[in-house]
Amino acid sequence: MFQRSIFFSCLLVMAGCASQPVGEFIPYYQVETTKPYDDVLAELESAIAENNFRITGHSRIGKVIRDRGTADFPDYDTIQFCNLTHAKTLLLMSPHSVRHMPCNVVMYNYQGKTIVSTHLLPTDTENPELNEFSAKMNELLKQIVDFAIEQ
Repeated sequence: MFQRSIFFSCLLVMAGCASQPVGEFIPYYQVETTKPYDDVLAELESAIAENNFRITGHSRIGKVIRDRGTADFPDYDTIQFCNLTHAKTLLLMSPHSVRHMPCNVVMYNYQGKTIVSTHLLPTDTENPELNEFSAKMNELLKQIVDFAIEQ
């Protein structure tokens, strides 16, 4: 079981490192706070739900590593979420946009701060309608992240 988990983790890392299409830059939005980690996580989950997204996955990577014997390992979480109406709109405009789904937020502790980061959708495609949709989604993603870190 442990070996299978390692194997699938390696596959995910390799997929994440796969090259992106030429000329495409995938931006991200990152903020930090001194607010307690668990508070940020709870606020993030709340903000996702309040904006009509459904959490489709939550990996508590740091907790799992601690549970497997590394007691002092820090928190690392990834949360994936989706809104099917938005997903349908995006995919009808560009089937290639599936590589940007689902929405993803990562959280971790670093030097006494909680870091929260999300990938943004590219807004510099050849499709003006897609760029406009992506810009609106990016603002929504930033609002979700910002809500989570507010003191």
